[in-house]
Amino acid sequence: MEGTAHDTRQPQAATIAATHVALTPTQIRVLRGVHSGLLNKQIAFDLGIAEATVKVHMTALMRKLNVRNRTQAAILAQTLAI
Repeated sequence: MEGTAHDTRQPQAATIAATHVALTPTQIRVLRGVHSGLLNKQIAFDLGIAEATVKVHMTALMRKLNVRNRTQAAILAQTLAI
């Protein structure tokens, strides 16, 4: 495909910076756990919240970060230096 220099599924630098600001403190802590390779159950234990609450935060995180799975979220967390 000519004329397409970048993958539009990946957030642009400005979008990444704006997204980082939009994350709540708890979402950032959940994202750190995902980046560390922890399971939802482990993240829940570490944060003292229910596993179902972690799942709710993950759903919101993936929507805000425009990613499809937790691996993409973990990679983006590294890009954001979270």
